[in-house]
Amino acid sequence: MQEIKGIIVPILTPMNEDESINLPELRNQIERMIAAGVHGIFPFGTNGEGYILSESEKEAVLEVCVDQVKGRVPVYAGSGCISTRDTIRQSLRAKELGADVLSIITPSFAAASQDELYTHYRTIAEAVDLPILLYNIPARTGNALSPDTVTKLARIDNIVGVKDSSGNFDNILQYIEYTRGMDFVVLSGNDSLILWTLLAGGQGGIAGCANVFPHNMVSIYENFVTGNIAAARQAQDAIRPFRNTFRFGNPNTVVKAATAMLGYPVGKCRAPFNSLSVAGESALKQALEQLTAKGVC
Repeated sequence: MQEIKGIIVPILTPMNEDESINLPELRNQIERMIAAGVHGIFPFGTNGEGYILSESEKEAVLEVCVDQVKGRVPVYAGSGCISTRDTIRQSLRAKELGADVLSIITPSFAAASQDELYTHYRTIAEAVDLPILLYNIPARTGNALSPDTVTKLARIDNIVGVKDSSGNFDNILQYIEYTRGMDFVVLSGNDSLILWTLLAGGQGGIAGCANVFPHNMVSIYENFVTGNIAAARQAQDAIRPFRNTFRFGNPNTVVKAATAMLGYPVGKCRAPFNSLSVAGESALKQALEQLTAKGVC
């Protein structure tokens, strides 16, 4: 069983001008993340544009991730689909390709009851012998995993944790409180809540901002575990100017644009989610210059 903890990067998917995947640059980004000390590589999450990649592209990305990581940190594969059947198929394929952990987002578009969500995840867990991390992001999927449902799912052996991207800190607190004493991990999917999740008893975060500031994001966790809460808070607070630019576009669009502005040839997000206004670009450049001058990296 992989230990799920720390700062896991939902690594972006570099693309060429024609929107094909730039696999050599993906390898470079993986090395950049590992050199910064990240505790896991998570391909085709939201920041990796998993929502817009084909199955064959996901396979190619996962193959490269597993090959490049070479067991140095766990590789998390986003394998959630709308249907239970497709999720099982994608999850089994991810296992064949060498993924260590599955991140399974809730089904989207059609509304699902809590009973249906429980059955969905239980069925997948019974069919795929890999650790499963639940992924709650109701603003994107329209379906939320209630604390009661997460607690029931936590009793299934290979459902080992949950990533919460609801932005509702009380929801994270309930996940932690309801599963306390169980062998179950709670991770923040909101980068501004990582330290507070750790202080409440969570184990870390899946941090999109790590694509831009990997050392800083890792230091939130590393300072926390050594008891240097002041330094952890300084690192947590440091990303606020950058996160303030998210109002100009999808966060993953901003993250990728920022990484490109730092000089890495990662390209743009795939259309139509690939543009920032002139005001957005200006604000982003200003935030990056401000943070770079302070040594945030």
